[in-house]
Amino acid sequence: RHRKFDFELVFLVMDPGYSSENRAIIEANARMMNIPITVFETNIFDSVYNVENNPCYLCARMRRGYLYSHAKELGCNKIALGHHMDDIVGTLLLNLFYGGRMKAMPPILRSDDKRNVVIRPLAYVRESETEKFAKIRQYPVTSKGICGAGENLKRQEVKELIKAWDREFPGR
Repeated sequence: RHRKFDFELVFLVMDPGYSSENRAIIEANARMMNIPITVFETNIFDSVYNVENNPCYLCARMRRGYLYSHAKELGCNKIALGHHMDDIVGTLLLNLFYGGRMKAMPPILRSDDKRNVVIRPLAYVRESETEKFAKIRQYPVTSKGICGAGENLKRQEVKELIKAWDREFPGR
């Protein structure tokens, strides 16, 4: 309604090896919201399953690479990802605690060549708010641990730490 220039949206969904149940939920949610998704498949989960060092990092890099290349093939120059505030804070803490660096996912990221842009429209939205919204709208949600990597990962530890801090220091 308020755009100053014409643009098109493409709803591109990558299936890195989801279970059939989770894939069905993703597709059902898109149908329920009348979102015309384009799905492409990869075998990323299988590729990183037996990687011992940093499988999550490798998986994330591979998923982004596939997404960028498919988006480019479709003529897209901006990609919107669904990372929320808890993802961003969690990444910052993971990098700080386990990588020894202060680095997080920025809400807007421009590629080095300035031709592509990644935006994170949910950057200021808490995960709990997205869960409440999904519950109110009665959207089915995928199971936890959709990659099959289990719950004992560093990201899960940091997620629990953030929840503990939320209980102890509300609103921080």
